[in-house]
Amino acid sequence: MYLETILILTGQKGVVRSIDVGEYMGFSKPSVSRAVGILKNGGLISVDRDGFITLTESGREIAEKIYERHVVLTEMLIGLGVDSEAAAEDACKIEHVIGDKSFEAIKRHLKEKQNKNK
Repeated sequence: MYLETILILTGQKGVVRSIDVGEYMGFSKPSVSRAVGILKNGGLISVDRDGFITLTESGREIAEKIYERHVVLTEMLIGLGVDSEAAAEDACKIEHVIGDKSFEAIKRHLKEKQNKNK
């Protein structure tokens, strides 16, 4: 979720700091600080001396993959009649556990459905 949040905030604000991540996610400063340290040590983000967070290439790839899953799964749930707030919340849970084959099947199904509706 942190990588996805950093990706979203970077798109919205251009620059991201830990405080922005905490405010967006509703998490405490210590929780965000711990996660940022783990992501930094894992080579998924870099943090400059002014505290600005940047996704590394591998961090961006993961964030974009998770974000795509979130968007597609939210769209699917809304299409099934789930209200948008619940759909986004449930998509956030599903996006982290769904397998690649199942996700690709959902994407194919949605694409086929869109092509039929054209």
